[in-house]
Amino acid sequence: MENEFFSKVEDNAAVRAWSERLQSERGDSLAEGWDERIKQLFYQSYGDISYLLDIKVDKHLFRALVQFWNSAYKCFTFGEVDLVPTMEEYTTLLRCPKIQVWKTYARVFSNQAFVKKLMSISGMSESWVTARIQQKGDSKCVPWENLRDLILTHLDERKRVDIFALSIYGLVIFPTALRHVDEAVIDLFDRLEKGITPVPAILAETFRSLSLCQKTGEGRFIGCAQLLMVWFHGNFWKVDKVSYRVFSKGYSPLKEEVAIQRRKDISEEKWMDIFQNLKEEDIEWSAYWMVPDEIMYQCGNFDWVPLLGIWGATGYTPLIALRQYKSRQFVPTTYGLAQSEFSFKGAHY
Repeated sequence: MENEFFSKVEDNAAVRAWSERLQSERGDSLAEGWDERIKQLFYQSYGDISYLLDIKVDKHLFRALVQFWNSAYKCFTFGEVDLVPTMEEYTTLLRCPKIQVWKTYARVFSNQAFVKKLMSISGMSESWVTARIQQKGDSKCVPWENLRDLILTHLDERKRVDIFALSIYGLVIFPTALRHVDEAVIDLFDRLEKGITPVPAILAETFRSLSLCQKTGEGRFIGCAQLLMVWFHGNFWKVDKVSYRVFSKGYSPLKEEVAIQRRKDISEEKWMDIFQNLKEEDIEWSAYWMVPDEIMYQCGNFDWVPLLGIWGATGYTPLIALRQYKSRQFVPTTYGLAQSEFSFKGAHY
């Protein structure tokens, strides 16, 4: 596809620019006054997602990367090199103790349940919640300003933690409506307390949005661009020595990424040239922060892994990138993968 089409592709740049500007001007007032106990409470429930707020997205790199997304095989294809974000990698990045990888999310909610779930998360009354729900396109949502006020003023510190985490999920991980949190995000967030893993949903919406941008040549990316950037840097650049800290229990890949100074002077055209001339020996393959473990490569009657998102579903086959698991690559089974993607809305749902 021609490069000029992708000049229209946006990541979640509007949210990012707004967030970075306010963070620079006002500081981290949302978490101001949080002692170590509250920070641990946040980590035990939601892992390292707060670091996503400080991870910069290189728009030139991102726009170039989108052009190498292979919608049919659900992976990035750089010549003969195939790479794909995996559930195991994203689980490692999120580093959430509460996640139970065998518990996955399936979307089931109604308008009435939406109100009750938001009441439960926020600790506010039905009248308060109902008065703040807005309609954005086909979906209902809650303005970020209302959630921000609760983070700053709520008397229940646990609720402040929960609402802060919900805001990250709605504005950074699933940024569908500018400065609003979508009802589907709230439905997923409500299930986190039960230990479900959000990773399949995060990957599903990332892959679906990449495919849509690839298909139409324009649009706003509504996956988590920050996680995708961390995954990219972890798998691409060769590391001469791996720090022993990677194997320690307290090691955080997202925290380390925040501290790394990445080059910002590489143009989209230069990234395109790098990707087009990529060779197998140029790739790290297995991210330096990944510790080898079991992988899920099929599920049920599928010869690949179905991924249920919050707005639709898709699938992927990690066998297409076995070298990311330090294994020898072979021809993967992909029958039916190209037809795995669909939306939860429309005539065919």
